[in-house]
Amino acid sequence: MEKFARFKFMPPIPLGKEGTRICDSKEQRLFSREAAAECAVLLKNENGALPLKNEKIALFGMGAYDFLICGRGSGEIYTCYHQNFYDGVKDKEQNGKLSVYEPISDIYNAVYMPAREKNQKDPNLYLQELEIADQDINTAAANSDTAVIVISRVSGEGGDRKAEKGDYYLSDTEVSLVERVSAAFKKTVVILNVGAVLDLSLLANNPNISAILCGWMPGSEGGKALADLLVGDKNPSGRLTDTFTVSYDAYPGAAQFNADDLSLAYTEDIFVGYRYFETLPNKKEQVIYPFGYGLSYTSFETGNVAATQDGDKITVTATVKNTGDCAGKQVLQLYCSAPQGVLGKPSKQLVAFAKTDLLAKGDSQELSLCFDIKDIASYDDLGKIEKSAYLLEKGDYEILLGVNVRDTESVYTYTLNDNRIVFKTVPRCVPSKLEKRLLADGSFEALPQSDYVMDYGKRESLGGTAPAEQINFDKVGETISLKDFIAQLTDEELLDLTIGKEGFGLCNTACFAGNKRLDIPNVPTADGPAGIRLWPQTGCYTTCWPSATALASSWDIDLVYNVSRAAAMEAKECNFGIWLTPALNIHKDPLCGRNFEYFSEDPLISGKMAAAIVGGMQSLKISACIKHFACNNKEKERLKSDSRVSERALREIYLKGFEICVKESDPWSVMTTYNKLNGTYTPENYDLITGILRGEWGFKGMVSTDWDTLSNKVNVIKAGNDMIMPSCDKRPLCEALEKGELTRADLEACVERILSTYLKLV
Repeated sequence: MEKFARFKFMPPIPLGKEGTRICDSKEQRLFSREAAAECAVLLKNENGALPLKNEKIALFGMGAYDFLICGRGSGEIYTCYHQNFYDGVKDKEQNGKLSVYEPISDIYNAVYMPAREKNQKDPNLYLQELEIADQDINTAAANSDTAVIVISRVSGEGGDRKAEKGDYYLSDTEVSLVERVSAAFKKTVVILNVGAVLDLSLLANNPNISAILCGWMPGSEGGKALADLLVGDKNPSGRLTDTFTVSYDAYPGAAQFNADDLSLAYTEDIFVGYRYFETLPNKKEQVIYPFGYGLSYTSFETGNVAATQDGDKITVTATVKNTGDCAGKQVLQLYCSAPQGVLGKPSKQLVAFAKTDLLAKGDSQELSLCFDIKDIASYDDLGKIEKSAYLLEKGDYEILLGVNVRDTESVYTYTLNDNRIVFKTVPRCVPSKLEKRLLADGSFEALPQSDYVMDYGKRESLGGTAPAEQINFDKVGETISLKDFIAQLTDEELLDLTIGKEGFGLCNTACFAGNKRLDIPNVPTADGPAGIRLWPQTGCYTTCWPSATALASSWDIDLVYNVSRAAAMEAKECNFGIWLTPALNIHKDPLCGRNFEYFSEDPLISGKMAAAIVGGMQSLKISACIKHFACNNKEKERLKSDSRVSERALREIYLKGFEICVKESDPWSVMTTYNKLNGTYTPENYDLITGILRGEWGFKGMVSTDWDTLSNKVNVIKAGNDMIMPSCDKRPLCEALEKGELTRADLEACVERILSTYLKLV
């Protein structure tokens, strides 16, 4: 077969056993179900309410029937079918593990089933909650043992959530349902079918609520997976990657999130999520469920804890023993408490984590957690000690081991007698309109207003020599070097290679550009952080996997790698070259509409999970395109909004996950954002792309814009953003080339990175 044939013709090639399709196959759905069970977080379980044991349940909540498997927008996946939670519990009924009180289900299905028939291909119908009469509730309580209430929340690309009833808060109908049902039944269980954080204060504090299980948006087989957990066929082992609080107003950035549609001030600075609640005075009591929290049906004991130091590397080992009555998994988390010093620090920072295998009753396993102390260096952006330097301040660095950010014990102390410079750089992405930032004691410090001007620099030509006769792209590396191959391209051809092309076949997100004369293929891209997103009219359905927030809640890097590899097999079967995932922006605020696509409020979790996904897909020669680089933390007015963030917070929080991912997994592609970063659109931000991503981190791949950005396309090329997607008017670029504002060398640099990426796909 011709080397690049799969990109040129896109014939779906079945990769399953005996010529069967892998996409949305039984085997793929089964693995999705297994993964979903690993991601669920048990938040409350009074008196061993779960798992249920041969009980008769009444199933309340429209979410049990109109069950959300994924979010909307780029995260929406079209499957040949999906099972809701009601379907899942009915399977358990057939297996004799519980029974369902049908009169309540009949009320919901009378509304849901006609809607489902009308919208067969829509995995996210999202119908409003129903009013259930007192008589129906009381009759159900008299004829069943346990009430199970499912609460759902939809979210998606292009719009943010609201701190209102029915979204972040429970609606009046939901509150009424919960209060009346929990008062009528001896035992009430709540299942959360959500993409991100919502208010749980009424549920957590209600003594009549026996258990809360957060199942997230769990993918195609999520309904079955949660039913597995409900009856104890699986044991919850997920842990929170976000902090749940008493109200939305408790979050440090709440006041700024909707203060200005065209800008977002990151005044909380480095104090995001648990870094805020665990550090600032009197904030701990605002937390309902802390970062890293999660329960199990069994119990564990941690012993034989030992810590060693080898240079800057600290390793903590511990033995985890299952002391309960059923098999389960435990997560150990390692935190560091750094000295406050001059710069100020969070009181705790996650530095490592590990998860056991499935341990049977009485079994033990030794876990090892390792990190480099240099990885938690603070960035001095104002010159309080050393300007533009990552540094470790002198003092004691206490290492704490535990099972969540609250439940930890000191196991080691690393002492530094003098301040130490770890890495010296120069100012980049300096804010000009951020007036203040939060400090560890709860006060604010004023920030200087910079008049910093970005320098785009000047590039040198690749210096290649065109051959006497034309040589096509598939011979690069065999009979011609890439530099000499590029020398064959005219200026206009170089320019065309930096502008995306229309999709074809199964591709609905356009292609990275090619060249017909020299037989460079247009490389098809695919959207979908929860799987490969194809239009339903193609008749080719794909598996929906648990959302990114769900996967991160597994705290299981190997699982995430394997999910990515399984999903990438579907991309390969459909002949895509670039998969526009993972997305690893920080959960700065619970209301960001795309939080379900992102992993966590913590950059270490985000970076490690993203690296696992990149590793899985690129092992099959499907290029990752990590996104959104950077500070895409708000969807409203995302094409124009300016993210105003200090250089320290940018480097320590919002870029750190990207840095971890780049250095650990070598992604072949990166996508910039729609928004501005400190006044400059990210695709034309030379400091961000060439200065930090390539210069400081050593990234060697290509960079793409997001689709239809408002950025200046001449500056995009000069900044080192190689591909403009999905297309653009190239006349301004041609005029800039004629005037010398854009040079052939600029285009050659972009094209070299683009074609280097293409060569990795075969």
